[in-house]
Amino acid sequence: MKILSFTSIRSDYDLLFDLYKLLDDDSDVDFRLFVSGAHLSSSYGKSIDNIKQDGFNILAEVETLIDGDSVSSRVKSASIFFQNSIDIVNFFQPDLILFVGDREDAIVIPIIASYLKIPTIHFYGGDHVTDGNVDNPIRHAASKLASVHFVTLPEHKSRLIRMGEEESRIHVIGNISLDKIVSFNPISVSELGKHFRIVSFPTNFAVLIFHPILSDLENSINDFRSILEALNKLEITVFCGYPNTDSGNRQIIDEIERNRERPRFIAYKNLSRELFLTLFYYSSFVIGNSSSGILEAASLKKPVINVGLRQMGRYADGNVQFCEGNVDSVISAINLATSDSYRSHIANVKNSYGDGKSANKAYNLIKSIKFNDLVYKTFDPLK
Repeated sequence: MKILSFTSIRSDYDLLFDLYKLLDDDSDVDFRLFVSGAHLSSSYGKSIDNIKQDGFNILAEVETLIDGDSVSSRVKSASIFFQNSIDIVNFFQPDLILFVGDREDAIVIPIIASYLKIPTIHFYGGDHVTDGNVDNPIRHAASKLASVHFVTLPEHKSRLIRMGEEESRIHVIGNISLDKIVSFNPISVSELGKHFRIVSFPTNFAVLIFHPILSDLENSINDFRSILEALNKLEITVFCGYPNTDSGNRQIIDEIERNRERPRFIAYKNLSRELFLTLFYYSSFVIGNSSSGILEAASLKKPVINVGLRQMGRYADGNVQFCEGNVDSVISAINLATSDSYRSHIANVKNSYGDGKSANKAYNLIKSIKFNDLVYKTFDPLK
């Protein structure tokens, strides 16, 4: 069985990593990766190096990312990806294509597969956020084009059914990225310090990950500045990751660069999964607006502060606070997140997004489903 999965950014790679390992270890599967986008960009840490270190078989490396800050650059990147993917996919002739989520390539991949009559699995469909960002309609449109759905929560399954998808095509598996956390053993603080070239590693620090939101670009940068000001006022050390490739990221990157020389501020472009999880593990809390705070932090019992509109409406466990993007609101949220009472409150929180067995669920389904019978959709939701 020939299986092809697409990955264009560190986040979507991590979301399926443990499934990739199972497929790669199966002698009955010819598993390949199609690598593009931010993975090949030095501006975002060139994470293809991490993929190569993991030892996966890469079918193709295709430069598709226009490293611009305009709204149109993301659409142009999608067009480059579209044009340069078709012949490669057609040449490999996979029996199954895997793809993730809600980025621009998520709409391109199932279009190519549909015309080439290749069955697909869309991972993490059926989710919905009320922030008004373009990711929502892209995610839902990709679901309508996909053959099969591997979703995270029962409510995501229900949403897809209401969208007209056949229940028999939808499988609730949880979030595969949590599998790694369940079996995770952090490296030592001293090793973490060596990576960041810090002699005396802080005992209390925050992890900050903040992405722009297309529907609210002006407020996004103001929210980010409020976070930095609040952390500075409270004299909290912060490890700040680069944003994703969405429009508006240049303002955030410029703000990061302006703060590089500030005391207690450490910035990074890309971290291996082991380093990233270790940083999460030792942190006091997570702040920003990244989905990793919503999806993963509960597994490590970490307080999360989500600032601004991004992620609003998405299901979150009891370790997550949503707050407005002004300095006072952020400070209040930090004070609560670092209080003994709050830490006690979330000590027994369980992650609703997965139990650490999602990769095996996905793998067993892939081995058992007759995908060729599911290429075409004849189901009429009006009947």
